[in-house]
Amino acid sequence: MTTSDPLLDALDDEQRVAAEALVGPVCVLAGAGTGKTRAITHRIAYGVASGAYDPARVMALTFTNRAAAELRSRLRALGAGGVPARTFHAAALAQLNHFWPIVAGGPAPRVLEFKGRLLGLAAERCRLRVDTATLRDVAAEIEWRKVSVLGMDEYRARLASRGAPGSLDADQFLDLVAAYEQLKDERRSMDFEDVLLATAGMIETEPAVAMQVREGYRHFVVDEYQDVSPAQQHLLDLWLGDRRDVCVVGDASQTIYSFAGASAEHLLGFERRYPDATIVRLERNYRSTPEIVEVANRLVRGRPGALRLVAAAPDAGDAATGDATVAAERAASARGRVADGPAPEVVAYPDELAEARGTATRIRERIDAGTPPESVAVLMRVNSQSALLEQALAEVGVSTRVRGAQRFFDQPEVKQAVHAIRAQALAATGEPLFKTVSDVLRSLGWSVEAPAGPGAVRSRWESLNALARLVDDVPAGTTLRAFADDLSARAQAQHEPAIAAVTLATLHSAKGLEWDEVHLVGLTEGMLPIAYATGLEAIDEERRLLYVGITRARRRLTLSWAARSGAHRGEREPSRFLRELDIRTRDAQRPARERVGGVPMRR
Repeated sequence: MTTSDPLLDALDDEQRVAAEALVGPVCVLAGAGTGKTRAITHRIAYGVASGAYDPARVMALTFTNRAAAELRSRLRALGAGGVPARTFHAAALAQLNHFWPIVAGGPAPRVLEFKGRLLGLAAERCRLRVDTATLRDVAAEIEWRKVSVLGMDEYRARLASRGAPGSLDADQFLDLVAAYEQLKDERRSMDFEDVLLATAGMIETEPAVAMQVREGYRHFVVDEYQDVSPAQQHLLDLWLGDRRDVCVVGDASQTIYSFAGASAEHLLGFERRYPDATIVRLERNYRSTPEIVEVANRLVRGRPGALRLVAAAPDAGDAATGDATVAAERAASARGRVADGPAPEVVAYPDELAEARGTATRIRERIDAGTPPESVAVLMRVNSQSALLEQALAEVGVSTRVRGAQRFFDQPEVKQAVHAIRAQALAATGEPLFKTVSDVLRSLGWSVEAPAGPGAVRSRWESLNALARLVDDVPAGTTLRAFADDLSARAQAQHEPAIAAVTLATLHSAKGLEWDEVHLVGLTEGMLPIAYATGLEAIDEERRLLYVGITRARRRLTLSWAARSGAHRGEREPSRFLRELDIRTRDAQRPARERVGGVPMRR
């Protein structure tokens, strides 16, 4: 008989298996939209509630501050707020700062926020003229070498096949790297990759450090395990020592950071390393319609580690998402799967401008029909594609936010508002929270009614209005001081509120997010796959990028491509991946031509 427990009853059968496997090696192979974060947070909370885990001795690890903040928020809500959830770098830095004075004496070296300035000084020392773009590529190469745990001799051997950045030859590049490392040492600084390596080095060489670290943490949970680098895996191994209480969660089909050293081999090889591991497959997708799920499956069918997603039952979806809107939509569906939606569509345009304007027009029509703008995203391969789209959306009066541009809490008006709210909290007026916050925002130019049209004034209003809307989400009785503290915590974790604007984002920056409607643009050969993606491994990474984009969509998915670019006179071919998807194509503004696999092709 299955034991009833509130923390387990909210899970589907497979999620429950993962949550009840509290000891030993556990590998959760979790497809897109299958509730992996729910599964692992309930697993941790169940371990704490049942007494199997001491919350202070559990470490939940992930890869971004945003994801770590999400884990902490969910764990608090489940009664496991004492469990630390950190990025690999944050966990390593905390240990480095603690042990460095003991091992080496004095405070730990300062961590560089950016490599660019020091690399520029290193170039001057080497008497090299290097542009900003090349310096960025040099920084990326330094990061790749370190997270790949390659010594300089081994790296030199690989440099011939990788090639030096920009116009630098191998000797110039290596001289520049050596000068950069020397400058770091002279200034008692280290970069983020050094944090991982130095922490690992202390654990390896200092038995007392290793003993304290392993005594401090007994159970490890690693989210997005497909993104782990050799340096992170090495550090995880050192944290574990000879113990085996580790739970990893990932999806090989979402490995999109190979250029930064990530490798799905650790995930795919987990069962070989731990033959007795508990392996759980989460394949019930609670996010997308059956039509979108089927398209995603077609793209990765037969690829290593690919999971076969199935649109989930509506009753299970209610539990797994906790989203009342989604639950209401799915309640109307036939029992046994997520509600049907419109078939995904491919749209062919004559040129990029027509594609941008056509996409903007479709979005405008959807917003006029009642779709909230914040539930719509336009995803692209590279940032440079966003300019035309911003312009086209502005022409039809649709506000946008570019993900990866200036962060919400870094905007001057938001900083000013948060500071003003904190200052007002010290006054303790005793007035209702909504009135005090409204008065502060009004003093900064906010009003209940939005200004007409898009533009800078509208963007400023949207930012301030997002803060005003946060008041609606706080529990009754929340004080102004508590609200101000929550804003500060959000700013530190970059937990941004929703803004009534369409999101423009690259496929990389869209990872971990989802929207009701997604428009994937620029799906041509040379853009996706990108022109410099050569070889089977690089093309497969581009495939996984498209898979990530497709699986961001809940209800509606449109893919598009343009035959001509403003920068190139020649005509372009649709992406090879569109042929495999075999989706019906609508040829915008010109007659239909020969179709191959649903995609119009030139004769």
